[in-house]
Amino acid sequence: MKHDMNLFHEFVEYTPSNHEDSTIYISVKFATAVHKCCCGCGNEVVTPLSPTDWQLIFDGISISLYPSIGNWGFKCKSHYWIRYDRIIWAPQWSQKEINKGRVLNQYSKESYFKTTKSITNRIKKKSSERLIRDKIGWDFWHKIKKLWTVWYIK
Repeated sequence: MKHDMNLFHEFVEYTPSNHEDSTIYISVKFATAVHKCCCGCGNEVVTPLSPTDWQLIFDGISISLYPSIGNWGFKCKSHYWIRYDRIIWAPQWSQKEINKGRVLNQYSKESYFKTTKSITNRIKKKSSERLIRDKIGWDFWHKIKKLWTVWYIK
């Protein structure tokens, strides 16, 4: 069993070419956190920060990432949490669990974007309806003003 360990965080614009073993580099500009795999294999772990990937919490002192880091594409298949600048090892997942996690992740992303697209379309439709309504209203009042001006001038 691996032991929990401390991790240092550093906010950067660009990640350095040489990563320290126990440092996670966070680029707000590129919404990404990068670190070396905590098992010691040396692989670079890139965690995109977005509503459908990882969320970063910075409490002013330490960082946490959600959800866990599952390096299923690496030979080590390490699995851990980053909580308050600490690595907390999680149980190894079987290939069946990994496959199920990937399917759930894909489903979550599709649901998120489908919902977002639906909301965006509704907003666009309402905006179009409002523009048409405003245009019709403007035309109506414009005609009334013209009639009044013509009538008042005569």
